[in-house]
Amino acid sequence: MAQHPSRSVETEQRWPVAIAILLALALYALLPGSFFPELRIVVVVLGLVLLIPVIVLNPRRLNRETQWSRMLAITQGLLLLTANGVALVVLISRLISTSNTDGAAILAAGLQVWLTNMIAFALIYWELDRGGPVARRMDARSALPPADFSFPQDEDDGAVDEVSARSSKRSDWMPGFVDYLYFSLSNSIAFSPTDVMPLSHRAKLLMGIQAIAAFVTLALVVARAVNILN
Repeated sequence: MAQHPSRSVETEQRWPVAIAILLALALYALLPGSFFPELRIVVVVLGLVLLIPVIVLNPRRLNRETQWSRMLAITQGLLLLTANGVALVVLISRLISTSNTDGAAILAAGLQVWLTNMIAFALIYWELDRGGPVARRMDARSALPPADFSFPQDEDDGAVDEVSARSSKRSDWMPGFVDYLYFSLSNSIAFSPTDVMPLSHRAKLLMGIQAIAAFVTLALVVARAVNILN
């Protein structure tokens, strides 16, 4: 797959995404035994199986894509998101249960669920925005689908030289996985947009769901921690 002549941005490296997926699967696998152990094994095995073919297709840089590879990548993110949603429901039931005495393990599980949620949403944002990571950097900008998110670099071309040098217009900049990961982290903490603004309905819905899940997790974890300390 050749990059369009109008594009000058480098294609993304594979390793940041691969590490994030492996970390999310590890966090999910290390949840306490009461969090559906059979389901966790299935999710981890399936997650690894989905990861192998997309790594084989693009082992170093993301410069090739087929319909099946894109479907596998999106399925990977949805798998983590759904499985972690189940874990969140279990976590909530454990946190509000007065009979649960293993407080430290439940608090650790809360952190694991929160981190996995952040990574899973980052993967979804990264895969959906502007046609996905391969299209964003390989296709002509005029051929890309409408953006789901607006980054500061998309609007910085009129700033001072040292700032506008990194703008989308001057440097052909495009968001990479680390940008979506940071954006997902800020949404999980601030529960609202910070420097990245959602543009589409699906982006706003996804951000809203993530913010609610993150808020519920942190609120219940803090409440249980205060209860344990008292």
